Amino acid sequence: MRPADLGLVALFVVIWGLAFNSAKVVVLEWTPLWALAIRFALTAPLLLGLMLAFRQRLPRGGDLVRVGLLGLVGTGGYLALSWMGMARIPSGLVAVITAASPLFVALGEVTLFGRRLGPAAWAGLGLGWAGVALLGGARVAGGLHAGEGLGFLFALLGAASQAAGLLVFAPARGRVDLWAATFGQSLVSALLLLPLALLIEGAPPQHAAPATLASLVFTILVVGVGGYALLFVMLRRFPPSTAAALQLLAPPVAALIGWGFLGEVLGWADLIGGAITLAGLMLLFRSRRAG
Repeated sequence: MRPADLGLVALFVVIWGLAFNSAKVVVLEWTPLWALAIRFALTAPLLLGLMLAFRQRLPRGGDLVRVGLLGLVGTGGYLALSWMGMARIPSGLVAVITAASPLFVALGEVTLFGRRLGPAAWAGLGLGWAGVALLGGARVAGGLHAGEGLGFLFALLGAASQAAGLLVFAPARGRVDLWAATFGQSLVSALLLLPLALLIEGAPPQHAAPATLASLVFTILVVGVGGYALLFVMLRRFPPSTAAALQLLAPPVAALIGWGFLGEVLGWADLIGGAITLAGLMLLFRSRRAG
């Protein structure tokens, strides 16, 4: 890679790693559903402006439905579950668990669409699930309390929800403008989470510490807008498999930042299970690229 490409890759990985850590800071003070509802309510107008600036239009018919479902389960549902998990377990652990989303996607492609996987892909799939099983098993063996167990379950369900959204949206991927899709899913997420937050968590937060506000602004501008813009640039400059594989570097970055700056602690089993999961995902990506 050229130096400019290396800088782009480093920025990409750091932003997507910090996405988990900044979310953790927000949910330390605010309830997760209200935090996300406010985030999407503030992000959607910015994305609408970008969509109009680039003269993009929302899709119609079935593609519009797919964008709506992507926002419902692939963005709003995924992040709601992930942020509820992050309120209970370390952000680095949530990052590793939700990175298993491609495992659910691969299973969905096999069971729903009859896609055939080669031996290397099956090996990667098995290795990835073995890592997830080790993560969960070690936590149970170590005396998992109810809050941690719920957090682990939320993160795993979040990965499955994201995969469901991606599978539903996949047929429209080449037809829908990128900023239009990002605005559409953010708007649907806001419409989903605002009533849910009011129903489940009651009144919205009344106060915010400076760190909470700074982290919220980071999730809106740097992750919600800048992160997706950078992802689009990555997809243009590198093969999709490369961009997807680079996202696997985000969980280790999130775990390292969570340990260094947020005081989060991950056990050896967490680290080993996470490494096995990421190795399985890398093998799965490599087999798809070869195929």
